Amino acid sequence: MTGCSSSNMRKTSRPNTHRCPANGIEYRVVSIRTIAHHLKQPWRWDIGARSFFYCEDPDCEVVYFADDDSVITKSEIRTQVGIKSGSDDSFLCYCFGVSKADVLQNPSIKEYVVEQTKQGL
Repeated sequence: MTGCSSSNMRKTSRPNTHRCPANGIEYRVVSIRTIAHHLKQPWRWDIGARSFFYCEDPDCEVVYFADDDSVITKSEIRTQVGIKSGSDDSFLCYCFGVSKADVLQNPSIKEYVVEQTKQGL
């Protein structure tokens, strides 16, 4: 008799990192919620059963990518991506509205954002 704990019934865990299909560098997982907030047309996005990741390379056109190597590029994002933009007005933290200029003027903002994030805010 096969029980619920059999290997056939276990959930497959997804990796926390994946290589960007454009530059080959490994990056961390990002929430679907985050991506949906930044897409120009989120209603056209087919999420599917995939994990998504954030490419932090400023020289790469890819912003988000999935474990099936599909990509979302800068042209599909409605906001400037701080790490991929040369503008000091671009956001580094969208949730708290923190721009590059803000961090340059007050580096302690990073501590604030990290603490708020740890608290789930």
